[in-house]
Amino acid sequence: MRAIWIRKHGGPEVLEVRETPDPEPGPGEVKIRVSAVGLNFAEVMARQGLYPDAPKPPCVVGYEGAGVIEEVGSGVDPARVGARVLYMSQFGGHADAVVTSEAQAIDIPDAMSFEDAAAMPVTYLTAYHMLFHIARIRSGESVLIHMAAGGVGTAVLQLCRTVDGVTTYGTASGKKHDYVREHGCDHPIDYRTGDYVAEVKKLTGGRGVDLVLDPLGGADWKKGYGLLKPTGMLIAFGLANANVGGKRSIIHTLGQLARVPKFSPMKLMDDNRTVSGVNMGHLFGEVELVTGEIRSVVKLYAEGKVKPHIGGRFPFSRAADAHAELEYGRNQGKVILTPDP
Repeated sequence: MRAIWIRKHGGPEVLEVRETPDPEPGPGEVKIRVSAVGLNFAEVMARQGLYPDAPKPPCVVGYEGAGVIEEVGSGVDPARVGARVLYMSQFGGHADAVVTSEAQAIDIPDAMSFEDAAAMPVTYLTAYHMLFHIARIRSGESVLIHMAAGGVGTAVLQLCRTVDGVTTYGTASGKKHDYVREHGCDHPIDYRTGDYVAEVKKLTGGRGVDLVLDPLGGADWKKGYGLLKPTGMLIAFGLANANVGGKRSIIHTLGQLARVPKFSPMKLMDDNRTVSGVNMGHLFGEVELVTGEIRSVVKLYAEGKVKPHIGGRFPFSRAADAHAELEYGRNQGKVILTPDP
């Protein structure tokens, strides 16, 4: 098989495609011949050495992809061979042959392309989990999503449209405002030219919002908390502010961590606000929860209510270019990698 290896921590140039023997499925597992894989900010940070859960290099990362089941292990119905599936994997997913548990290989509709399928597990699962499992979003509520033009941001905007009367605010550079509007953002905010906190307060008449979804971290978590209405919720789900683009800076990362606010139970009680955290990588053991949510997302796709926007397609041999696309914030929607012919 061919896989994208991180040789050592560093810039995109440390990536390398290598050939190794195909993995073999064990009991309860399936082997998938992969047609497309999704790239996420977590893998960029793993390459930089800023993602604590990632294996040490040399390693292969990757949480998601899609293809056809080629072989099954003992205890798995042989009839699953030939099934078109999307898969979830805790690392090792950026390869053209992947072994994962049968439960984490989800059948996809015939009308769903492998690229669309590979774009769904991480971004749409994260968005669905935050909106419907944690926040339990309801009609009439308002949501602020940062990095609104990215993969998770796009998914959040589309999923918010499945609930009547939800108002969305999204931060994105000015050149991406048409894109986020197209996907359901009611109020795009250019974080580069103005103060998004002041803009949200202005747009809401000082009331703030019901839900803030923040993958930025550091001081932005404090700003987001301050934008919450009474009974509002802040969900932290990333630390993108640790990225400085193209290099690893421990000093910068420590500076961001030092700016993380402290939330005391007494203050939360007095403010009638909630703070929650989401790391889908730490929920892989909750198989019933995670697979149930991804099946709900696939159903929404089949109903025409959500559809990933593929903002970049790169062969494995151009993995460095794909990483740079995310690292420097050039992407709109999801970046996909496909095995070279």
